[in-house]
Amino acid sequence: MEQQLQLDFLNSFYNNKPEHRLTKCGGPQNSADVFLLLVIKSSPENYDRREVLWKTWAKERQHKGMWIRRVFISGTSRTGFEKRRLNKLLKIENSENKDILQWDFHDSFFNLTLKQVLFLEWMDRWCPHARFLLNGDDDIFANTFNMVEYLQGQKGNDGSKHLFTGHLIQNVGPIRNRASKYYVPVQVQESERYPPYCGGGGFLLYSFAAKTIYNMSHSIELLPIDDVYMGMASNLHPTMA
Repeated sequence: MEQQLQLDFLNSFYNNKPEHRLTKCGGPQNSADVFLLLVIKSSPENYDRREVLWKTWAKERQHKGMWIRRVFISGTSRTGFEKRRLNKLLKIENSENKDILQWDFHDSFFNLTLKQVLFLEWMDRWCPHARFLLNGDDDIFANTFNMVEYLQGQKGNDGSKHLFTGHLIQNVGPIRNRASKYYVPVQVQESERYPPYCGGGGFLLYSFAAKTIYNMSHSIELLPIDDVYMGMASNLHPTMA
């Protein structure tokens, strides 16, 4: 299955250097020090977006004594010389910020689910005790201080609950129109109804929910719509806040 790609980073990026593996979360044993881990989906060419995020809401810092950390998750873009050029630029960028996780697969809309599952595998190995995750795109704005305060106010805020918070979408199904970006053929998804899920622009996950999704990904075939797949693998029933 495709998600069995090695977690070694293309062109010696980030993850194959032991000091980088340990830096982001302080190593697996110290990863509980990370209160909120920002997991931001990005493509190699989106440097301008990442630069804005470093300087604004995705800045690594403490708030009310709680650490906010950041990783960008990416595949590869283009082919030939252009692919090599982008990878070299990404490697330079990462040498300064040490916040890019990259795998050698084509970074496209229909590979977002693969990107999510590979990140969860990395987290399970290198950052297993981070308490909460914000999973989002590189073109959103998020108030991470409000998130920290919201999560601090929850009962049992150690990340051990099976909780998934975001814009709830339910009672919808696969789009069968071939002209649509979200087209899913019957051969991929037979059911005409998706399970409830949170929209993929941004959602909060307790670490227990992230581990549950990762464990379920070993037995649930990948669906190309990543937010639907995350809802499917979480096996959660919606409640309204």
